[in-house]
Amino acid sequence: MAEFSAKDVKALRDATGAGMMDAKRALEANDGDMDAATKWLREQGIIKSAGRSDRENIQGAIAVATAGSTSALVELKCETDFTAKSEPFTSLAQRLADSVLEHGEGAVDDLKDAVDDLKITTKENIQVGTVARVEAASGNVLDTYLHRQDGRGVNGVIVELAGGNNETAHALALHIAFAKPKYLSREEVPADTIAQERETLEAITRSEGKPEQAIPKIVEGRVNAWIAEQVLLEQKMIPDEKQPVGQAIGDARVVRFVQAVIGG
Repeated sequence: MAEFSAKDVKALRDATGAGMMDAKRALEANDGDMDAATKWLREQGIIKSAGRSDRENIQGAIAVATAGSTSALVELKCETDFTAKSEPFTSLAQRLADSVLEHGEGAVDDLKDAVDDLKITTKENIQVGTVARVEAASGNVLDTYLHRQDGRGVNGVIVELAGGNNETAHALALHIAFAKPKYLSREEVPADTIAQERETLEAITRSEGKPEQAIPKIVEGRVNAWIAEQVLLEQKMIPDEKQPVGQAIGDARVVRFVQAVIGG
C-alpha cells in the first residue's frame, strides 16, 4: 500500500468536500492515488459539498454558552428545518458555542471537520454564521437570551451593560430579541445606507403628491423615524414602549450587544 500523509488527506477533503475519515478511507482504498480516490468517493455517493455552497441556508440553530462574566454565541446554518431540529445538528451548534467560550472565536476552525462531516451526512449547505464571544469588563453586567423553537435556539442575544444591574440587562436582552436593532447608536449607521434610504423615501413622498416645498422636511422626518427603528438606543423600550431605550435604562450604558436570528 502506497503511503500518504495528513496533507494528502486535507488536499482530498478540500477538493471533494468529503469528511476527514472518508477522505482517509478513499486514499487507503486507492493506494494514495488522488484521482482514483476522488472517483471512489463519487462512486460511494460521497459527493463534493462545495456544489451546495450556493444553495440558500436560511434555517439553522443558535447556541449560547456562559461561564462567569463571559458568554459565547454561535449560529450554525443549514437548508431545512428538519436538519436544524435534529440532535446531531443542535449538538454541534452547542459544541461550537462551548468551544468559542473556552478558546475564543477562532475555535470554530477546530471543529471544521465536524461541520464538513455533517455536510456530507445531511447533503445540505451547512455553514457557521454569526460567531461572538463577549467578556464583560470588571464591574459590568452581562446577560443572554435564547428563544427556542422546536428544540433549537432561533434568536440569541448577548448584551453588556456598564453601570446597570442584572434586571436591567435582562430586560434589555429581551427587548433586543424582539425589536432586532441593527445598530447601537445613530453614529454607527453607515452614511451610504442612510443615503439610499433617503432616496427611497423621497421617491415615495413624491409619489404621494406632496407639495414640492414640503418634501425636504417630510423626507427628513421619515429618515429620522427610520433611523430610530434601526438603532437600539432610540427604539421604544418593550414592553410599554413609552421611552427610548437610552432613557428607559436610566444611568446604565450599553457597551455592546450581539444578536443572531435564524431567517433574519
